[in-house]
Amino acid sequence: MDRRKMFERQEQTVEIRPACPRDIEGWMALVCRVKDDFPGLESAEGLREHREVTLRFMQSGSALCAVRGERLVGALLFSKEAGALCFLAVDPACRRQHIGERLVSSMLAQMDEGKDVAVTTYREGDPRGAAARAFYKRLGFSEGRLGEEFGCPVQEFTLKR
Repeated sequence: MDRRKMFERQEQTVEIRPACPRDIEGWMALVCRVKDDFPGLESAEGLREHREVTLRFMQSGSALCAVRGERLVGALLFSKEAGALCFLAVDPACRRQHIGERLVSSMLAQMDEGKDVAVTTYREGDPRGAAARAFYKRLGFSEGRLGEEFGCPVQEFTLKR
């Protein structure tokens, strides 16, 4: 790709919008690019389950996506009822462009005011969680309880609202 096309691609605006079932193929393509960063997505069964869960979240209005041109570059699932950020991924080629922050901001605008929001990520010391831990801390989330998900040690982070 020549420099001009690369620059144009980087300059395209990213739209944050509700995700819907027609986005599922782009969503799953993104998930396949980042699956090693998430416990439970390493198998075909885990990916199939994620697809089914994502479609349910999309149908209930609890899924957001970031789109640049025709490409889905960010994805977020949340539960308003549980006060939970359930899944957040940004395409590795598009990181450090504030897409994750914009997705979280859009989610928070839909959450009940005053209700805390929780998310889990890998525990301290696991290199797979270093970037996510730093990201959530930068957004004001605080470290919380330790747990386990999909056989992996995780830690909850909470945003007090």
